Amino acid sequence: MNRIKRGGGSPEAGEAGGPETGGRKAGDPEAGDRKTGDQRVENRETGTGRPGSEGPGPDRSREIADFLRSRRARVTPGQAGLPSDPRGRRVPGLRREEAARLAGVSTEYYTRLEQGRATNPSPEVVEALCEALRLDASEREHLTDLLARPTAARRTPARPQRVRPGLHLMLRTLEHVPAFVLGRRTDVLAANRLARAVLTDFDALPVRQRNLARYYLLDPVARERTGDWERIAAETVATLRLEAGRYPHDRQLADLVGELTLHSPEFTAWWNDHRVLRRTHGAKHYRHPLVGNLYFSYESLQPPGDGDQTLCVYNVEPGSPTHQSLQLLSSWTATQEQPTPHQSAPGGRGVPDS
Repeated sequence: MNRIKRGGGSPEAGEAGGPETGGRKAGDPEAGDRKTGDQRVENRETGTGRPGSEGPGPDRSREIADFLRSRRARVTPGQAGLPSDPRGRRVPGLRREEAARLAGVSTEYYTRLEQGRATNPSPEVVEALCEALRLDASEREHLTDLLARPTAARRTPARPQRVRPGLHLMLRTLEHVPAFVLGRRTDVLAANRLARAVLTDFDALPVRQRNLARYYLLDPVARERTGDWERIAAETVATLRLEAGRYPHDRQLADLVGELTLHSPEFTAWWNDHRVLRRTHGAKHYRHPLVGNLYFSYESLQPPGDGDQTLCVYNVEPGSPTHQSLQLLSSWTATQEQPTPHQSAPGGRGVPDS
């Protein structure tokens, strides 16, 4: 099975753990783990005394280490409210002992966390880390996923993704604007006529090639049509990073990452910066060869009943130039569109998992 390519990284020079920080906060979740020496911390670290617990494998440990190190490196002492250090710094951002002190844990314990050797930290510890490293909502979600104990559900291949008839009906109801449904790995599960006209005709592609990340990073047309292509493509890589943390054993995601690594010159650098993102809303700009510039305000919504599907709607201001251009494009595509061999009936379209 192909593995998801992890970003490289070596331990930082001059950052040996050092002595534990003193002055542990009252109510510190780590403090309760010292009831019998370090017994409870050892239980949490190794899984002893926890039936069915399992530590992360080498790839998972590297993922945890690289993510924490990259987030720590971007926080300056000034941002964290720490005094300036006259000794100077050999690494950017916070030192390990500073991050530990801000999170209210010992340097030793933080080092074990950053090395992926302290599994299943309490929610209080995770929240303290998020605060100390100034993580946003997507990063908090990602760190929680990385530190979570592996479960059978995360190892079991998902069932084929299918769009229910009600969502197909919604896409037809939204026919005046581009709208589509994304599944795992940014697979395009369904798209209405304007979405296929503005981006690309996903229905004309074999099922396994209907993927938004593959479109943005590997299709030369996407570079031509997408305004601010670099930002959009990098954000798409960040959404894949977020999903890789939640589903580390997804073989199709690993295959996609491998394909993008081989064929996209920019992908590896974006993947290795460990940025994560869950898209919710924002702006998009496309340059269409027939109608020119199109400007959208997009909304991404999770339909009830399937947390792995996302409804994406590209909204426009009524009466705006983009609105008028879409009306022209809709009229033109209505006369041009013909069923393709790869199209499937509403309710039956899906991307198989294996």
